[in-house]
Amino acid sequence: MITLPGAVVRRYERFSLYNSPYPAHDRGCAVDLYPGENGGPAPSPVAGRVLDTRTVDCPPREYAVDEDHLILVDTEEYVARVLHVDPAVDPGQTVAVGDSLGTLIRSGFFGRWVDDHVHLGFRDPDANPYRASGSLPLELDVDVSPLAWDGIGTVVETGPTYALLDAPTGGEGFAALASDEGVPLDGGLVHYTGGGALRSHEGSVSLLGREVGTADGRGVSWADVAVRANGVRATGLSLFASQVPFGAKLVFHEGHDFAVDDEVTVSVDPTAEPTRLG
Repeated sequence: MITLPGAVVRRYERFSLYNSPYPAHDRGCAVDLYPGENGGPAPSPVAGRVLDTRTVDCPPREYAVDEDHLILVDTEEYVARVLHVDPAVDPGQTVAVGDSLGTLIRSGFFGRWVDDHVHLGFRDPDANPYRASGSLPLELDVDVSPLAWDGIGTVVETGPTYALLDAPTGGEGFAALASDEGVPLDGGLVHYTGGGALRSHEGSVSLLGREVGTADGRGVSWADVAVRANGVRATGLSLFASQVPFGAKLVFHEGHDFAVDDEVTVSVDPTAEPTRLG
């Protein structure tokens, strides 16, 4: 298990270990770090020597660029893999934590509701660093406060495929939406196959009075449920940890009709046809 120091994590507004459909995030083996400015500079989460940069194709999306980039950094003990940054560094260059690696990009690997971020994973030095899967398990040396929620909030921000609510909020440092059991949750509920618990938990995981999954330590297998906002079927809830004011983020793969200042009540119900995007 690799531990990312709290001093590094706190340089970013938000993070997620599980909110992704891609195998690189399986079992919390990679983290997405959100600096907070789309299209802005990408501060390095690691120190070391740049080994290589490589341009890779990504899925074609009307809202995203056609190419992504991989940056490999030798940290002496491990090789760090960084994605979603248009690199301004070259092989052989030395970088420190916080140095800009380049510019954040809107990658075709993102859902439209996903903000720009730095993807980080680590490999053993003798492992193939170019493979998409195979990173080592990660833990982040920060406490995450669980935020209880009754499912009620007001829309404070919208995009074509999301609506951000003003609740839940509170806590100091990083905070995340809590299950009914008080476990801070991470991941795409339920639009991605699995999610995560940011505090180890075993057994049933419930939200808004409904069982939504089963935890096995840090991993959570989502149940067959549907998320609804004022009775309207949403794709799901986008879950993460944030040290800026938190609010539940409803996502809608095919758009929505919510507007700022709308009052919203969210519910979770069993379904025979759960939405699964990956």
